[in-house]
Amino acid sequence: MHDVIVIGSGAAGLTAAITLAERFKVLVIVKGAIDGGSTTWAQGGIAAVLDAGDTFESHIADTMDAGAGLNDIATVKFVIENAPKAIERLAEMGVPFNREEGDDAADMTLGENWHLTREGGHSHRRIVHVDDATGRSVQTALEKAAAANPNITVRADMVGIDLITGRHGVEYSGAGRVWGVYALDKSTGKVAALTARATVLATGGAGRVYQFSTAPRGATGDGIAMAWRAGCRVSNMEMMQFHPTCLYNLEVKNFLITEAVRGEGGLLKHPVTGHRFMPDYDDRAELAPRDIVARAIDDQIKRFGLDYVHLDISHKPAEFVIHHFPTIHEKLLGLGIDMTKGPIPVVPAQHYTCGGVIVDLDGKTDLPGLYAAGEVTESGLHGANRLASNSLLECFVFGEAVANHIRAHWDDLSAPPPVKPWDESRVTDSDEEVVIKQNWTEIRRFMWNYVGIVRTTKRLNRALNRIELLRHEIADFYGSFRVTQDLIELRNLLATAELIVRSALKRHESRGLHYTLDYPETLPIAEDTVLVP
Repeated sequence: MHDVIVIGSGAAGLTAAITLAERFKVLVIVKGAIDGGSTTWAQGGIAAVLDAGDTFESHIADTMDAGAGLNDIATVKFVIENAPKAIERLAEMGVPFNREEGDDAADMTLGENWHLTREGGHSHRRIVHVDDATGRSVQTALEKAAAANPNITVRADMVGIDLITGRHGVEYSGAGRVWGVYALDKSTGKVAALTARATVLATGGAGRVYQFSTAPRGATGDGIAMAWRAGCRVSNMEMMQFHPTCLYNLEVKNFLITEAVRGEGGLLKHPVTGHRFMPDYDDRAELAPRDIVARAIDDQIKRFGLDYVHLDISHKPAEFVIHHFPTIHEKLLGLGIDMTKGPIPVVPAQHYTCGGVIVDLDGKTDLPGLYAAGEVTESGLHGANRLASNSLLECFVFGEAVANHIRAHWDDLSAPPPVKPWDESRVTDSDEEVVIKQNWTEIRRFMWNYVGIVRTTKRLNRALNRIELLRHEIADFYGSFRVTQDLIELRNLLATAELIVRSALKRHESRGLHYTLDYPETLPIAEDTVLVP
């Protein structure tokens, strides 16, 4: 018996689990390997006010500016003011943040001794990092801390299907309370009913709903879809961030070229003429927020019929480039690209889900017993566009906030009642699993073509029409055959795609990441796009 179930093993999930494990028994379930989430993939770093010349007010202003007025100011202040403490806790766990040269003996808990880089949208250097593989170092430290805690049990290869609510009880107790999750154990093919007093969603985003994405294979919107089906509101799902610089390579389809390359002097150029085009679009040039840079690259590609543009940092000394970006440099060399001698071909790709399940400052959702943290949520931090390197930060701050609220209100969280086992009557396998592959491919393609960087009402309605057709086909397949990971993810991808499209159709303006040719102006009052089940 576990006290709390955490679904997801990235920065948000493990932060919550480690904090909760000081008092409670915590079960962490993850549908693949423990390090298979987006945290491991994060290259750039974590934003925090650590430099003497920087201020909370400046970081808040940069975040609000990137978010195009859709941020919640209370959330922005909460996260940013708690950022330095979060960074120090990570350092105490052993994350080896880069130091300034000559500071080998420095106290690692002092931000003034860390090397800070700058990324697009930031007015100061405030990105603490571990070379260009910060996420992997953070994930490693969190995994080590979790493994050392006897109160934490991690179960890999457990695929969440649906949240357990009151309607799943042996005796019906109302649908508005969450008691855990039904999960497919891939090792046995059986579905387990996992129950606890509190459940934490830390499942990440929905990047794989698009054909081109930097997100890992498992980013299929599972937590958003499960929470929506259980009765949670979602918000701002149309705000899908497209990273401006994903490597253009026919074999490697989702390798990210970190924002920090531009922060350290990388220039975006037309691949034929060599013209540096970003100053034509924004005074901040390559350091403009991601939505502006992504649209500029998209415009160049479409206007000139290009396959990609160039990101060039070869004018910097080779030693500088290799020192700052060893992982990227090594990866590109293996593909025949030497970034110290020539440009990198790049294209935009879906990168981050700014919308999600609505939570408050304690990470509480609409449903008692259900909490959420990280990319699965819409906390109010990112608004209409996430500022670079604020994502990992949100995970740490809200992961701890969730744990603190559960600890403070433990006596209000009653023990779960007996629940119905999963219906195992659907035990037949399908001989038409090509349907799953076909529908998965179809969703990702029409989302990319119709609901991408630049949108129109006609394109959105075309996407919605296809969603309506697929809904019946997928529901019939789901109701007739044994559940598999691919089928579960397909069901969630379709649900997430519909939330994105319906949110986009509701917003009759262009703001942040949502740009539509039918409503190119920004309305004077910023309002969230809230969908209610």
